[in-house]
Amino acid sequence: MNKEQQELRKKSPIQIKNKKAAFDFFIVDTYTAGIVLTGTEIKSLRLGKASLVDTFCFIHNGEVWVKGMNISPYFYGSYNNHEAKRDRKLLLNRKEIRHLQEDTKAVGFTIVPTLVFIDDKGRAKIDIALCRGKKQYDKRETLKAKQDRREMDRAIKRF
Repeated sequence: MNKEQQELRKKSPIQIKNKKAAFDFFIVDTYTAGIVLTGTEIKSLRLGKASLVDTFCFIHNGEVWVKGMNISPYFYGSYNNHEAKRDRKLLLNRKEIRHLQEDTKAVGFTIVPTLVFIDDKGRAKIDIALCRGKKQYDKRETLKAKQDRREMDRAIKRF
């Protein structure tokens, strides 16, 4: 990911993060994909009414799908409102899908969504990551490093 892409993500008014993904997994590789949404879904997403808790991606018939992503029903939607936790199709190149498919065949690897944002043209995008699961001792090590960083920051602010 280059600096221009990182700056676009920072400028995005909507950034829905999966904070638990960095804690539960080692991130090996990241991809940015488009999401196929209905009208009420994009309206609800622009209001920030979405969650990436307990979501994952899977590949079926050469297409990447995200499962478990919660986009709350749009408040002003009528009978046309969408289902909150339906499977949503992701838009990636064939080459990227093939790489993901080959990599997930290895034991311990999975595809996890890490960030949903709106790009500069108003389209919903999702960052997905190829991840390897952490063991319990890796998670404890991550927590200890986080606490150490926090204590160092506090010590620097005092002086």
